[in-house]
Amino acid sequence: MELEIPTSEAMEKLGARIGALCSGGEVIELIGDIGAGKTTFAKGFAHALGIEEEVQSPSYTISRVYVTESGRLLAHYDFYRLSDAGVMRSELQDSINDPQTITIIEWSEIISDVLPSDRLQITLNTLMGEEREVIIKASGPHSENIIERLT
Repeated sequence: MELEIPTSEAMEKLGARIGALCSGGEVIELIGDIGAGKTTFAKGFAHALGIEEEVQSPSYTISRVYVTESGRLLAHYDFYRLSDAGVMRSELQDSINDPQTITIIEWSEIISDVLPSDRLQITLNTLMGEEREVIIKASGPHSENIIERLT
């Protein structure tokens, strides 16, 4: 699925639309350059889950975990500054394997070997100004179902 997103507000709304379709156990890879809108997407996603606290990029903390309105967890990882996942690999595996946790991962290249086969891969490409091209790919039946409900 390919979309053109004209503004950061529209990116946040896309995150909210996808977040509203997630119930736990989903893994979402966010791919894009710095400033492409990954954190903006994650903010909308989190708000759709009833998370009221401010959602921030985990660039420096590597991970942030939020409790959703229903008590599930949203785990947000950013591996940009790491050359080796180290101890974070184990934490990530715990998140991915927990059916009550929704996991968002930025800069996933160094942990690609632990990613499940069923996941959403969302690529954000910068166009002009705030405009973005968003490419959403699903691998696996659960992720494919999310895309079907999104359209």
